[in-house]
Amino acid sequence: MGSKDNVNGEHDTIIDNDVNIDNNNNNNKESNEINNSEKEDNIETNETNEVNKNKEDTVIESNKNTQDEGSLGDVEGNIKPMIDYGKIKGSQDVEIPQLLIDQVIGHEDAIETIKKAAKQRRNVLLIGEPGVGKSMLAKGMAEMLPPEVLQDILVYPNPEDTNNPIIRLVPSGEGKKILKSSKSTVSNYDEWKTIIILFLMVGAVLVGFYFKRFWETAIIILLLFLVAALTKLPRNASVGPKLLVNNADKRFAPFIDATGAHAGALLGDVRHDPYQSGGLGTPAHERVEPGMIHKSNKGVLYIDEIGTMNMKTQQELLSAMQEKHYSITGQSETSSGAMVRSQPVPCDFVLVASGNIQVLEGMHIAMRSRIRGYGYEVFMKDYMEDTKENREKLVQFVAQEVKNDGRIPHFSSSALDEIIMEAKRRSGKKDALTLRLRELGGLIRAAGDFAKEQGADLVTAEHVVESKKFSRTLEQQIADRSIIQRKEYSVYNPKGGKIGIVNGLAVIGDRSGLISPIAAEAAPAQSTHEGKIIATGKLGEIARESVQNVSALIKKHTGTDISHYDIHVQFLQTYDGVEGDSASVSIAAAVISAIEEIPIDQTVALTGSLSVRGDVMPIGGATAKIEAAAEAGIKKVIIPRSNLKDVMIEKKYEEQIEIIPVDSLSEVLDNILVGGSRKNNLVKKMKAIGTAVAEKVPNTSIKGNIPNKSN
Repeated sequence: MGSKDNVNGEHDTIIDNDVNIDNNNNNNKESNEINNSEKEDNIETNETNEVNKNKEDTVIESNKNTQDEGSLGDVEGNIKPMIDYGKIKGSQDVEIPQLLIDQVIGHEDAIETIKKAAKQRRNVLLIGEPGVGKSMLAKGMAEMLPPEVLQDILVYPNPEDTNNPIIRLVPSGEGKKILKSSKSTVSNYDEWKTIIILFLMVGAVLVGFYFKRFWETAIIILLLFLVAALTKLPRNASVGPKLLVNNADKRFAPFIDATGAHAGALLGDVRHDPYQSGGLGTPAHERVEPGMIHKSNKGVLYIDEIGTMNMKTQQELLSAMQEKHYSITGQSETSSGAMVRSQPVPCDFVLVASGNIQVLEGMHIAMRSRIRGYGYEVFMKDYMEDTKENREKLVQFVAQEVKNDGRIPHFSSSALDEIIMEAKRRSGKKDALTLRLRELGGLIRAAGDFAKEQGADLVTAEHVVESKKFSRTLEQQIADRSIIQRKEYSVYNPKGGKIGIVNGLAVIGDRSGLISPIAAEAAPAQSTHEGKIIATGKLGEIARESVQNVSALIKKHTGTDISHYDIHVQFLQTYDGVEGDSASVSIAAAVISAIEEIPIDQTVALTGSLSVRGDVMPIGGATAKIEAAAEAGIKKVIIPRSNLKDVMIEKKYEEQIEIIPVDSLSEVLDNILVGGSRKNNLVKKMKAIGTAVAEKVPNTSIKGNIPNKSN
C-alpha cells in the first residue's frame, strides 16, 4: 500500500526512485492500453512526464504506521508491545476494581459528574452512542448512594374505605418481620377454630350414640361444618398487610432499569378482580402492585431511550419526581382496579435518563427542563485519546469482560495487543481508541469462544484475528454479499477505462464499506434557456444538494459552459438510498469525464466531500471504504489528505491497495482520468484557473483593522 505524499515522516519509508519509475511505467502502460484513441506520440510524452515527476515524489508506505504501533496478528515478539506489561502475562493478572463506577472506561468527566450527582441526589441525562457505558454509569451511581436510609413499604386495608388502602413506611428489614407476625396471628386463629370445631363434632357424635339419635347427630355435624366455613376473623384483623417494597439485606441503594416499561409497570397498578361481589373478592390492598418508581425509592431509576415513552407517562413520571410521592391506582379504566387509589406511596428516586441525541426530540420539554434545572446533562464520548494510561484501561476492560462472562479463557499479552489495535481501528482516528465497548466486548467473547473451541488455555492474537470472521456485523455481511453480486453482474469492473463511470465508496452501518458506482451522461439541453442536473438513485436531501453544487464547480474550475447540457447522474443499484456529501468528488469526476469525453481509470476508487471552491474535504469511514475497495479488487483509492492520519487498515490489505491523498479537484482528476493530451490540457487549464483565482485574493492582515475597545 502506498501514498503519493509524505505526511508523517517518522512513520514513512522512502521507496527507491528506480522502483517508483518502474511502477509508474507499468501504470502508464495500463493507461495506454485503455486509452487507445489517443495518439501514440502524446502517450509517450505523457509517460515520460509522469516518470520524471514521480522521481521527485516521496511515496508513503501507510502500513508502516500500524507496524510501528504493533502489527495486527503479529505474535513473534519482535514488535514492541502496545504497553509495558511487566509481570502481567495475561488478563488473569489484571486487578479489577470492586466498585462499578471505577470499572467505567474513558469517561473521567462523566464519572466526576456522576459522583457529584450521587452526593447531592441530582437527576442526570446521559446522551451518547449505544454501547459507550451509560447504563454502567447509572449502576455505579446507585452504589454511591447511602444504603442506610432505605425503607420497606407496607400496604394495609382501610376499614373506613376499602378502596383507599393505607401505606406505612418502616426501616428496611422490618417489613418482613411485620408480615411474618401478621401471618402468625392469622394462623393461630385458624388453628384454634379447627380445634374447637373438631371438639364440638366429637362431642356431638358421642351424645348421638349415647341417646341413639343418629339423624340429629348428622344434622348437627353438617351445621358445624357450615359455621366453620362462614366464620371469619374480626374485621380489623381479618387480613394482614402486604409488603410492597422489600429492601432487606441490600448492600446498596436499589437500581431499577425501567427501560421500555409500560405505564402499569412504571407507575404501579391495581389488579382487576372478577369476583368483586358476593364476598368472594380479593381485598383491594392485596391487589395493589408497586411500580418501578416505588421500588427505586431512595435509589436510582434508570430509563434508556426515554424519548420513546409516551407523553402522558412522561407527565406522570414528572409529577412523581416533583412530589416524591405517587398514589397507586388501576391503569385501565375498564378494570375494577380503577376504583382503588392508595394513599401516596414514597418514590424519592434519582432519575438517570439516557439515549442518543435524537431521543431529545421525543422528550417532554418540562422533563428535560427539570433535569437541567435540578441536575446535570452529560454528552458522552465515543472515543478517548490513545495514551499509555488509556491502553492500560482497555486491558482492564478485557479482564472485566472475561470475569463477567465466566465462560471464556483469559487473554494473553499478544491477544491484549490485538484488542488494543482493534480499538484503534474502530475509533476511526489514528490517535484514538474507541469507547463503543459493548461492540468491542462482542469481539472479546467471540475470540474467547473460538479459543475454547480450539481447546486453548489462553486466548492468543491468532484467535482474535480469526474471530473477526465470526463477529462481523450484519452490515459487513451484506456489504460482502453485495460486492460478490455486483462483480458477478458486472455492475462495476476494476479493469480498463470508461467515460462517465466512477467507482465511488460508501459506508453501511457504522464501519462496513461498499463500492457504489456512479454514472454520468451529458446530453443536449431540452430547454432553450439552461440545462439541468438530474440525479436518480433514491438520494437524501444532503446528497441532492451536493449534486447541485457540482455544477458551480465545473463552471468555475474547468471553464466549461454546461448551460447547454442536461446532465444525468445515476447512483447504480442504491436500493437503500444515499445520504451525505462524501460522494460529491466522485460525482464531479464522473460529470467532467462525461462532458470532456475522457475515460476514468476503473482500477481507482475515490471518496471525498467537495467544497464549492473545489477543495476536497474530510469524510467519515475512510478505513472501511479503503478495505471495501481492496476486497473489490481496486488497486488505488483517492481520499482527502486530512483523512490519511485516520487510516488504520488491516495488515492483509496493506499490500493490495495504494492510497492517494489529495487536496483539490484538479489533483483528483490528475490521478483518476486516463492519461493523454485531453487529460493534460484539462488539468493544466484547471490549475491555471485555480492560480488566477488565488492571485486575486490580496495578501493583507486584519490585525490592524481590529477596533480598539478602549476608544
